[in-house]
Amino acid sequence: MSKNLTTREQDYSKWYNELVVKADLAENSAVRGCMVIKPYGYAIWEKMQAELDRMFKETGHQNAYFPLFVPKSLFEAEEKNAEGFAKECAVVTHYRLKNDPENPGKLMVDPEAKLEEELVVRPTSEAIIWSTYKNWIQSYRDLPIKINQWANVVRWEMRTRLFLRTSEFLWQEGHTAHETKKEALEETELMNDIYAEFAEKFMAIPVVKGAKSENEKFAGALETYCIEALMQDGKALQAGTSHFLGQNFAKAFDVKYASKEGGLEYVWATSWGVSTRLMGALIMTHSDDKGLVLPPNLAPIQVVIIPIYKGEEQLQQISEVANKMVKELRAVGVSVKFDNNDNQKPGWKFAQYELQGVPVRLAIGPKDLEKGTVELARRDTLTKEFVNQDEVVSKIKALMTTIQDDLFEKAKKFRDEHITAVDTFDEFKKVLKDKGGFISAHWDGTSETENRIKELTKATIRCIPFDSKEEQGKCVLTGEKSERRVLFAKAY
Repeated sequence: MSKNLTTREQDYSKWYNELVVKADLAENSAVRGCMVIKPYGYAIWEKMQAELDRMFKETGHQNAYFPLFVPKSLFEAEEKNAEGFAKECAVVTHYRLKNDPENPGKLMVDPEAKLEEELVVRPTSEAIIWSTYKNWIQSYRDLPIKINQWANVVRWEMRTRLFLRTSEFLWQEGHTAHETKKEALEETELMNDIYAEFAEKFMAIPVVKGAKSENEKFAGALETYCIEALMQDGKALQAGTSHFLGQNFAKAFDVKYASKEGGLEYVWATSWGVSTRLMGALIMTHSDDKGLVLPPNLAPIQVVIIPIYKGEEQLQQISEVANKMVKELRAVGVSVKFDNNDNQKPGWKFAQYELQGVPVRLAIGPKDLEKGTVELARRDTLTKEFVNQDEVVSKIKALMTTIQDDLFEKAKKFRDEHITAVDTFDEFKKVLKDKGGFISAHWDGTSETENRIKELTKATIRCIPFDSKEEQGKCVLTGEKSERRVLFAKAY
């Protein structure tokens, strides 16, 4: 199977596209720009959902659901937000079809069924949610409101790539309302920290936490915090964002509360989200030329057991040992599959599970029965060893943590080796061309300079890292004064 994969060195983009399809994660659909997420891909997304949902609820958030359609008048109430998304909106103008009199058996839009007001298919839900919060919030006693929504959104895309950029995608979006600016800022920071913890601890992806520049901020936000990851091709990927919205949406939708002092105040807002784009980050951070490499925390199947046998009798003997292992592994919380399907040969199965990134493979043959052993293969390192059958469960339980940690350390080493400090624009261009990765450089703080660097190099400011130290220097392009370095990169 993996022999058919284009290598990363040959063509990284083609490797990614092939891997998504061949590993059975997703495929293009009959709807242009939209994808079908297949069961194996969806199982990984469900694991992401479950962990994030747990983290959200532990920090006092609740789930709710809001309409898919947003009346245009509501959508345009917060101007910056509306302007930022206007070019990506799908719009419903009619509510009925009818038979086409000129083409029997065909349908047409009924011109009589034009909506009084167009409905925008949500590209994000601030407008519909804040128009709802107006009814929910009267007093300081109603605050804070901390709501999360699991949903699909539509942002019309001309050039699409599975998981990374599709016209419809799945995500979660949190929307919170607070009494004070301080509380809202703390919430914005908390959620960015939760995303970082999830990426690093659960997905084994190291990230840089920071703030977005004015140009890269969310439309309608006063501050956007983000986590940025680095892919193996040296391009950055924004893995999550958390926005401090100030009182912009409260003012746009007239959401006020009676304060403890008896006055009327506008509430303070945040929004934050991650999407199925995380699937792309997962694939491009860990995988190799043989296929997917999944951290155990996200693997739908953590261990696969493959029998190697001739005849029913051998299969029966192997099955007894395998079924006992399955039971014991499940008892310690390890997801395991015993693949005794006789439609495919063991070699095909080895390649298939390697392609799908199953962290550990156990093979049991007649000789293993004699010796009381199994062959254990690790997907991440491609190493094999023989393990005594009575030690398999304890060995695998420990391996789940080891593999998870090793994948993080490997990705972190790569990321750290690809953060390069430069002081001149020639160095900047050279590193971008020859090495890639994050470039740590001084910037004069203006949008004009940021735009000019983007025009000249296609690199953007990924973030102003929270842990960057104040350091006097000169802007890499203009030579103007700069207070600190920021991280540039080409990005997905």
